[in-house]
Amino acid sequence: MSRRSPRWFASAFAIVAIASLVGACSPTASPSPSSAAPASVAPTASGAASPSAVAQVPVTITVGVLRPGATQAAVDALNLQISEFEAKYPGITVEPEEYDWTAPTFTAALAAGTLPDVFTIPFTDGKGLIAQDQIVNIDERVRALGYADKFNPNVLVNGQSADGKISAVPIAAYGMSLTYNRTLFTQAGLDPDKPPTTWDEVRATAKTIAEKTGVAGFAQMATENTGGWQITTSTYALGGRMQTVAEDGKATATLNNPETKAALERLKAMRWEDKSMGSTFDYAWGSINQAFAAGQIGMFTGGSDLYTNMVQNNDLKPADYGVTTIPLASSPTAGVLGGGTLAAVNVVTREEERDAAVKWIDFYYLQKLINEAGAVADAKALVANNQPVGVPALPIFDKATYDQSQIWIKDYINVPVAQMVNFTSKIFDQPIVTEPTVKTQELYGALDPVVQAVLTDQNADIDALLAAANTQVQAALDKG
Repeated sequence: MSRRSPRWFASAFAIVAIASLVGACSPTASPSPSSAAPASVAPTASGAASPSAVAQVPVTITVGVLRPGATQAAVDALNLQISEFEAKYPGITVEPEEYDWTAPTFTAALAAGTLPDVFTIPFTDGKGLIAQDQIVNIDERVRALGYADKFNPNVLVNGQSADGKISAVPIAAYGMSLTYNRTLFTQAGLDPDKPPTTWDEVRATAKTIAEKTGVAGFAQMATENTGGWQITTSTYALGGRMQTVAEDGKATATLNNPETKAALERLKAMRWEDKSMGSTFDYAWGSINQAFAAGQIGMFTGGSDLYTNMVQNNDLKPADYGVTTIPLASSPTAGVLGGGTLAAVNVVTREEERDAAVKWIDFYYLQKLINEAGAVADAKALVANNQPVGVPALPIFDKATYDQSQIWIKDYINVPVAQMVNFTSKIFDQPIVTEPTVKTQELYGALDPVVQAVLTDQNADIDALLAAANTQVQAALDKG
């Protein structure tokens, strides 16, 4: 397989984005969450600083960069980067571990102390883990890299404590999008270059796909907190919000708002009247990506950066892939839910392991975005291993840095850019709205059963379900 253990599969790479949204992106709105190598060292061909003359205390770190089911090409590309890193820092050994964040598995691993030394978390987890001292304050180490001032502040804030100290580094961000299967559109007699632009059109298109092709015209995530995540996406698109936060920090749950009810009523109609949602109603992030890549889903909502995962892990046929912006209502408060990924360091690490961990975060995730040699080397390595370069996402650094990075890699972009233009040409006109900021995962978890009930019970009482979920979340908010 490779020089790494056979139990390790798939790698996630921070791919340089196609789409830019500097001032508006919040979490998961960007590479959600400056620009040179440290002054004391010079960059190598890989974009990382050359080995320091200062001896490195031998240390081994574990890094959570492998997803189950990745291709051998993805593993090979990862191993190449690890080899380059270890050559740059001869005293550091990097061992990749299988890691795939989900709310329940992460919570269990955190409690058991079994997380890798470097792991990733969604923007929504940053503030809570920081407040509870469950990740390391790496502020001085990150600022010593020399480019912290170039981070998009709207993105960096997701990994900062109340006093501005950096405890987690933004490495990727996205805006929600509507992913659709171009091949199924064609088979259903629809124009794949003209995806739906309103929610009424989404419903009509889903019905047509289901009737003409026999597969689900539209699918909805509903488990592992993703049901709440995606119904929040729909709520935002209609102009609603799931909570309000007063100036004193007190949060009030508003799950039973009119927009959430409307979004659930639409799902209910699609499921029971149109019969356009197939027969699977327990999708989570990984399973819906897999089903889409297998041609079993016409449309679903998710991050704008899903192409990489589906190519690496699900054998997506590039010709099938299409992505467009989320339809927004005319409401002045309608917006696109944004979020992203943070890299953090495990609190069980020693000081020398923390030093090595930040070096890895800099090398693996960030140099390719702020250093020409690093950007080109990364793009070349990805292309050589048949990995995507140029997937739509949102920038974690300032606009000048982002624009320059696009020039560096323009000759290596290998994704079907024309099939993404409905997203990349319109996302700049869509306001990005941050996810709920207080008890986010609890909020999403409370909404999962609501989504599941609507999809599995024709007589589901949406008002009662939302009222109960709102009471549950408010209790969590009051508890603090």
